[in-house]
Parts: sequence; C-alpha cells; structure tokens
Amino acid sequence: MKNYVVRPYQNSDYENWNAFVSQAKNATFLFYRDFMDYHKDRFSDYSLIVLDKEKWIAVLPANRVDNAVFSHKGLTYGGLVYQEKTKLASVIEIFKSILFFLNTNEIEKLQLKLVPFIYHQKPAEELDYALFLAKAQLIRRDSLAVIDLSKKNVLSKLRKRGVQKGNSHHFIIKEVDEFENFWNEILIPNLAKKHQAKPVHSSNEIAKLKVLFPENIRQFNAYENGIIVAGTTIFESEKAAHCQYISGDEDKNELGGLDLLFYHLITKVFGKKVFFDFGISNENQGRKLNQGLSYWKESFGAGTVVHDFYEVETINYRLLDTVLI
Repeated sequence: MKNYVVRPYQNSDYENWNAFVSQAKNATFLFYRDFMDYHKDRFSDYSLIVLDKEKWIAVLPANRVDNAVFSHKGLTYGGLVYQEKTKLASVIEIFKSILFFLNTNEIEKLQLKLVPFIYHQKPAEELDYALFLAKAQLIRRDSLAVIDLSKKNVLSKLRKRGVQKGNSHHFIIKEVDEFENFWNEILIPNLAKKHQAKPVHSSNEIAKLKVLFPENIRQFNAYENGIIVAGTTIFESEKAAHCQYISGDEDKNELGGLDLLFYHLITKVFGKKVFFDFGISNENQGRKLNQGLSYWKESFGAGTVVHDFYEVETINYRLLDTVLI
C-alpha cells in the first residue's frame, strides 16, 4: 500500500486546491473554495487533502459535526475528487488512507453524497466501488430528472399544448443578472405556501455567488407585460445545466409560463449541453416522490438518474487491507 499522507485543508492551500479541482475529472465549480466558503460560518470545515509525498492526488470537500464527517453538507453533491490518471486501485488506497486518518482522529463515521455521473468529465465511479468494498450503507437515494440532450427527445402532448399556450399569451423569456425579483415575488412566497420552507440561498448570497461565478450561475425568468410569472436559477457546468430553483405563479403556469420557459432553455440556451438536470422531486430524504412534479419533468423527455448518499464506519479501513491482489 502506498504511504499516502492525509491532512486537513488550510487557508494557505487556497490556490493549490482550486488548481487541483480545475484539473479533476469529477469536479464542478461547486468545489472551488470561493463557492464552498461563502457559507463557511454555517459549517465547521473538515476538507481533506491526500498527498503522495508532495504531490496532490485527491481532495475531499467536507465538514465535521461532532464525531462524524460529511462531504459536504453545504453542497449539492460531494465525494472524493481526483484526476483522470488516478487508477481504480489508487482510489481504493486513497479511500483507505482517508478512513484510517479519520479513525485515528476519533471520527467514527463518514457520510458521502456522490457526484452523479452526469457531472463527470470522464467515467469516475471508482469511489462507488471502494464504498462497496468498505461495506458502506446506502442511506439515501434521490431521483434526478435528466434529459440526455445528445439524443432526440419528444415533448408530451400536454407539454406541447403548454408551450403553445405560452406563445399565444406572449410570455417573454429573459436572462437577467439580478435575483431579488424572482426570490421575492415568486420563489419565497411559493416555498412558504407549499412547503413551509425557505430557499437554501438568500438573494444576497446567490447574487454574491453570481459575481464569483458569472458564467456558471444564471437566472432566467418569464414575464407577462413586464411582470415576472416564473423563473429558474441554473447552475451550469461543462456537461450539464442543473436547475437549482424552479418556481412559477400558479395561475400563470396554467397559461404555459413555465412550459415555455423550459422549452426555451432546453432547445435554445442549453441545447448543446450533454445533460439538462431538472433536479429532484423528492422529499423526506428521498423516501417520498412528488408525483405531479416528477411527471411534469418527465413530460419534457427526462429520465431518472439516481443520486446516492452513503455512510461508512471509519474502522472499516481494515476491510481494504486484502482487496488488491
């Protein structure tokens, strides 16, 4: 086994961390420190760096809560980040080194929410296999509604009618640089009414992230006579466009506002991406499915991609001792 060194991230690692993430085969802009650190006051950072002598070979965006480490509770997805040349056997050894490090530092459990394959630059499910070997437990599975834009997709008759309605009511689709209108007029009222919840990001936070990542965070709204009726906040990565927030005025939805907005995004704005990710329709840690919301997404041609969450006991590093033959 390689004698890898595992150590916590320090502020002095900022530039090297970002440089490593920029070359990883399974990372997106969410793993840059500027994105991770915008809400650092809410989390006790416990990100890890794995070294082969002085060479960086993997990073783990993470935070700590008591005697458990999570990858990372403030991010949509997480997991071990590594580069294209890193082989499966090396990932197994890297993962063992991380578990051993955590165990010796009195961390009993590690929870990982993996990066769905649609965000990989190249196939990168080595960690999935390592988790199986370490007897990790699947503790949550969300369902993403994803369109493969490289294939022909057919709108359902219902969505076609919605798009036609939207056109007949002359809704205007615009990309905007501000978020307050969508947040205050549509998103916050709808979340409060339907789910008694608030957006994960405040409008100020998402605006700050937009400044840091202007090409990755984009806001698209639908308007009727200059008044907003629907909108979506898109997190754009190299291969996929992900809907971070979707919301519309219920009355105007019946007139095709949301349908026209998403038809425009799928066919025109993001038509050259590989995947369009509507996000989840789940509640209760993946154990409930909002059937109506799921159907609406599927009627654009979306299919299901699962997003898995695992928990592994750090003492299980011992199970990886005899794997490689």
